[in-house]
Amino acid sequence: MSMIFGGQNSGNGAGNGSATPAGDLIKESNTQNFMRDVIEASRQVPVIVDFWAPWCGPCKQLGPALEKVVRQANGKVRMVKINVDENQQLAGQMRIQSIPAVYAFVNGQPVDGFMGALPESQLKQFVDRLGGQGSLAEEIEAAVQEGRSALEAQDYQAAAQVFAQVLQVDREHAGALAGLARCQIAVGDLENARATLALVPPAKASDPDVLSARAALDMALNPVDVSEIGTLKAQIEKNPDDFQARLDLAVLLNGAGERGEATDHLIYIIKKMRNWNDEAARKQLVKFFEAWGPKDEFTIAGRRKLSSVLFS
Repeated sequence: MSMIFGGQNSGNGAGNGSATPAGDLIKESNTQNFMRDVIEASRQVPVIVDFWAPWCGPCKQLGPALEKVVRQANGKVRMVKINVDENQQLAGQMRIQSIPAVYAFVNGQPVDGFMGALPESQLKQFVDRLGGQGSLAEEIEAAVQEGRSALEAQDYQAAAQVFAQVLQVDREHAGALAGLARCQIAVGDLENARATLALVPPAKASDPDVLSARAALDMALNPVDVSEIGTLKAQIEKNPDDFQARLDLAVLLNGAGERGEATDHLIYIIKKMRNWNDEAARKQLVKFFEAWGPKDEFTIAGRRKLSSVLFS
C-alpha cells in the first residue's frame, strides 16, 4: 500500500511548479455558490472561508493579511470570502457569533478555524497546517482508488485492508465504507456488510458508491433459485415475446453471474415494448447497474446498449 498518512510536508509551497492562478486562489462567494466554491472545491484542495463585513474593523485587518499568506502558499490552499451582511442565512447555519470568523474545509468538512484577527505568523502556521491536511486528503483518495483496483481484481483481502486503513483516518469516508462493504459481500460476510453500511452518515447516503453497495447487499440478501433457468429459456424459445419470462430469466441469470446475457434479455424487452409493465425491464436494468457499480464493464456496456435503444 502506497499511502503514508502522516509526515506531509507543510511548507509554503515554494518550488511547487503547479501554482494555481491568483484568481482561483481567492474569491468572493455567497449562499447560492457555497456548495460549489467551498464544499466541492475542498475535495480537491483545502478551502479557507473568511466571514467578514464592511463595517468590521478587525476584518479589514485580517482579510489582507490572510490573503497574503494564502497567495504565499502557492496553491496549497484556497480562500473564499463571505460577506455576512449579504448572506445572513448562511452565517446563521454556520453559527457565526462574531466576526471575523475563519473556517477551514477539507474533503467537504470543516476541520479547523478561529475567530478574531491573528498576527501574520499565526496565520502562516494555520495555512501551513491546513496545507498538510490537503496532502493527506490526496493520499486518502489515492488509497481509496488503490482499494477499488484490488476489489476489481477480486483481491478482497487486500482491498479490505486498504479501505480499513482509510477508515482509521476518515471514519466517514463514503467510498471506503462502500468499498469495505463490497469486500464483505463478496466473501459472504453479509452481516458485517450491513453493519459497515450502517456507519454511512445520512449526508452521504446518496453517494453513488454507497447506493451501489446497498444494491449489491440487497441482492446478496435475496438470492435467486437458478434451477429455473432452463425452464424459462424453454418458454422463451416457444414465445420470444414472453416478457415476464425474459424478466424473470434476467434476474436469475444475474444471480448466476451471467451479467451480459441478463442485460441482453432486458434490452430485448425495452426495444420491443419499452412501457411494458410500467417500464419494468428498464427499472430492473438500472438496479443491476447500481449493484454492479458505475465502473463495472457490464454496467458500462449495458448503459451503452440502453442509450442506443432509448435514443434511437
